[in-house]
Amino acid sequence: MAVTVWIRLGERAKWRLVQNYAASRQPGAPQYRLAQHVVTEGTKGQVFPNNGTLRIGTRGSALALNQTERVVTILNSHYPDLICDVQVVSTAGDRDKQTSLQIIGGQGIFAKELQLALTSGEIDIAVHSVKDLTSVLPPGLMLGAILEREDPRDVVVSNLGNLAELPAGGTVGTSSRRRIALVKRLRPDLEIANLRGNIDTRIRKATEGPLDAAIIAAAGVHRMGWQRQIRQHLDVREFVPAPGQGALGIELREDNHDVRELLEPLHEPETGNAIEAERAFLRAVGGGCTSPIGACAGIQDGAATFTGMLATEDLEHMCIDTAACQPDELQSVATGMANQMLSELSLEVRHR
Repeated sequence: MAVTVWIRLGERAKWRLVQNYAASRQPGAPQYRLAQHVVTEGTKGQVFPNNGTLRIGTRGSALALNQTERVVTILNSHYPDLICDVQVVSTAGDRDKQTSLQIIGGQGIFAKELQLALTSGEIDIAVHSVKDLTSVLPPGLMLGAILEREDPRDVVVSNLGNLAELPAGGTVGTSSRRRIALVKRLRPDLEIANLRGNIDTRIRKATEGPLDAAIIAAAGVHRMGWQRQIRQHLDVREFVPAPGQGALGIELREDNHDVRELLEPLHEPETGNAIEAERAFLRAVGGGCTSPIGACAGIQDGAATFTGMLATEDLEHMCIDTAACQPDELQSVATGMANQMLSELSLEVRHR
């Protein structure tokens, strides 16, 4: 059985996904593959890889496809005759939406299969939420572009009010140890429930039950156009986001020079500088996505700020700090802050 969906992106880019229920897949788990694209006349003198076709890998959730559509639209604004073949790759994190992240693995569970497809040459680029990437990329891979960032903050989704207004003993859903630690710091009287799944599922459980609230990244809610579900945007100085939260990154092979050149107009240098500082903090503490780590860099009017957060594995102790600096000092400030927090908490660097 196959279900075909056509999606129109911009004026000339078309792609369709075929949902192929193969016997080799888990029951009820669809595998997506690109079926066909419409070839248009190439721009005279323009050279594209793969005879004018760029193979783009993405996860298959509604949010991931929305983000990939944004990337394709931007690509076609620069290269109207580039054909974008979008290929959905199922990741370990997508296949298991119930098990706690602490059990099924650390950072990278939403990226590994996409990276394998890149390394094997099945795709040319992969679109990621940067917060899903490990602090050190696999050998031979690199980030070719960081797009302009969405809101990096976390938000409260609830019918009962903001975080301060939730009733004592209320249940807040999240699977993030960082968010658990921060909720417990601000509201130790609240209960935490493991919450995974696509963004629409998490919002539904927070607004229709059984949960009283959920903590979710603002960027995903904004990109899906569901802002009316938000009751509170949490201040980054008190509720520090995950490193890279709200940013889209495009990963590719280091030796693919044609595609590297193709991506240059998509890169947003100021955002890239902020993201690299946050990832420098992540590398310095040696953490993965099950570790209670937060980092957020901001640049405005020529000045920069960096906020970092680190907690012990038992969530009993935490450091949060904010420093002002010049934009070109962000990475050194981030690394210095990470080392100071490791010292204060008597932690050793954990390489993951």
